[in-house]
Amino acid sequence: MLYFHWYGILVKTVNPHKDSNMKKITLYNKIGFLLILSLTLFSQALFAQVQFIQSGKIEFEKKTNQHAPLLDEAENIWNAERLKVFPKFVSDTYEIKFNSNKSVYKLAKDNPNNRYLLWGGKPVDTDATMQDLKQGTSITQKEVFENTYLIKDSSRTWEWKIADETREIAGFECRKAVTRICDSVVVVAFYTDQIPVSAGPESFGGLPGMILGLAIPRLYTTWFATKVELTEPTNNELNPKQKGKAVNRTQLTAELQKGMKDWGKEGASRIWMAQL
Repeated sequence: MLYFHWYGILVKTVNPHKDSNMKKITLYNKIGFLLILSLTLFSQALFAQVQFIQSGKIEFEKKTNQHAPLLDEAENIWNAERLKVFPKFVSDTYEIKFNSNKSVYKLAKDNPNNRYLLWGGKPVDTDATMQDLKQGTSITQKEVFENTYLIKDSSRTWEWKIADETREIAGFECRKAVTRICDSVVVVAFYTDQIPVSAGPESFGGLPGMILGLAIPRLYTTWFATKVELTEPTNNELNPKQKGKAVNRTQLTAELQKGMKDWGKEGASRIWMAQL
């Protein structure tokens, strides 16, 4: 402000430049506040979106094309009739309950509308795979024909090749990875690092995140997550009671190969399924 005398009267005036500067400072302060507020809200929203899930339940649809194996065979009247009577696809709901230390994969509910063309295709509600991610071990109860096996072994070592391809599954961005079982059977997986638990359907794992999608073309079967729930599984759910003939994977494979050595393609596919 400026003061000057005009005919003996003290007059106060306003410096226009100083007033303008004050307005600019006030404007800058408002802009700065709004910018900080916006960045804070954005960071909070971003954190909420990318927070990692350490425990929960995932539902999968397991879907099999049961016509495909017959179409690979030579045409005959018997197969042609079966293709007319039985549905092309059968699907059932499986689930994984998990925390950062363990995962359990098992049947959640079978589809009452399914009609299974292939003998042994119906799911078994007592089959379950428990992976101890901390100890690096797995225990699988699996029914193969009339026998029930309890497969105890170290966690599988998969040689995954991670690709650039991504896709969204159950609301999560997933990256593609490829491996093989039984030396030649290709397995395609899609995993998400937003669930940093190295597990998946059946006994699969070994990736930097949960597998939400799985496909084995030679078995004409896919597993894709349909729902993820943020629930904490109980101790009993993560430690199911299991029973059966105790074997490791090598012993089981040798026993099945001996029993199905004359089964041709069907025998090979049975052994591949047992290796999951």
